[in-house]
Amino acid sequence: MTVLNNLSSMIRMARSTRSGGAPHRTVLNIDAIATAPKSNLPICHRSDEEDHHHALFEAGLYMARQDAWATLGDRIREADANRALTPGGVPEAEILAEGARADAVTAATRAVSLGDELGAASIMNDMQLVLEETPQDHGVAYVVAMAHIDIGWAWRGEGWRNDIPAAHRAAFFRHFRNATALIDPYDAFELDSPMLASVRCASLAAEGQPRSRASDDYEDLIDLAPGVAKYIRALGNHMLPRWFGSYERLEHEARRTMERTSDIWGTGGYTWTYFDALTVDPDAFALLDADLFCRGLKDILMRRTDQHTVNSFAAFTGTALEPEGVNQTARARIADCFDWIVTDHLREIHPRIWYAAKGVWATRLEDQDRLAKGRQRAIAALDRHARGLPPVTAPRHRGD
Repeated sequence: MTVLNNLSSMIRMARSTRSGGAPHRTVLNIDAIATAPKSNLPICHRSDEEDHHHALFEAGLYMARQDAWATLGDRIREADANRALTPGGVPEAEILAEGARADAVTAATRAVSLGDELGAASIMNDMQLVLEETPQDHGVAYVVAMAHIDIGWAWRGEGWRNDIPAAHRAAFFRHFRNATALIDPYDAFELDSPMLASVRCASLAAEGQPRSRASDDYEDLIDLAPGVAKYIRALGNHMLPRWFGSYERLEHEARRTMERTSDIWGTGGYTWTYFDALTVDPDAFALLDADLFCRGLKDILMRRTDQHTVNSFAAFTGTALEPEGVNQTARARIADCFDWIVTDHLREIHPRIWYAAKGVWATRLEDQDRLAKGRQRAIAALDRHARGLPPVTAPRHRGD
């Protein structure tokens, strides 16, 4: 168990077992491309954030396979209570739980793909038995609840509601009800547990009247963990018309969240609320205050200097923005931020982030191909920056 209690050891192990024997870093001499504001910028094939995530995931997976559920529950609850985050700001408790449920979710999802409802249910019934071994452990309850949510989505799929077979839709709602029932006995505020509050937000998709609940549920979650940008980003995504809101409501929640989190993020709460929404819905630019969004970028990077966040913003401003569409003035204003983000903050390139910035459409690609495409996008954007040219913000393509 020593290795499980020493995260740095697991991160070193992750770095020593990278797939394909790819080096951790190569060096991109931008001066070889053109006169650049910096040279010898490392390209990280595996970032510190990815190492940290891998180590936590493997720790959760290992403990589950060893039936060390009491130890796992302790680790998850401790990480949740301490608001422990990866270098890129992801809650460690969530990643431990993701690893812990990985085997069950993989097996159940395979059963779902075969239309085997009894097989999927049997796997989850076995997982429910661990709750008998760890009564009143909300860390373990969280693992099982999120497994239900993952499998519920596997039944539902990504299609429109009217296109989903009735049996699949019924299974989706059943799993989400089971998830809610598991966390209902626990009070997130009494237990000071943002992860429990996050389950309520994740279960909104199966609620009868989610629009009336969404703002309140996310307010509770963000109040418990205002420093977790992931939750603010999820709020913005769920305020889109395709979910539980509207563009007017997105703008309202962005400003309200900015005010409520100003002691943590400055104006960054506005930017975080819009960040994912702009990525998935180009019409979310409609009411965007570009000056406030850009000021939020600066405030965030004053507080968060990790290269995972910097790469996310550089890739968004340098490659992901589509030039045409609603509010072109705002798009251009945000694209201009690429210059100071690169000059003042970018110290290394994380290719997976640059690949994903345009949407991970080509899921058939091997990881090395994704790395290569992400590297190409970063080099092209930095080349244009070095030459004093504006970023190319072409629309994404499914075959990319």
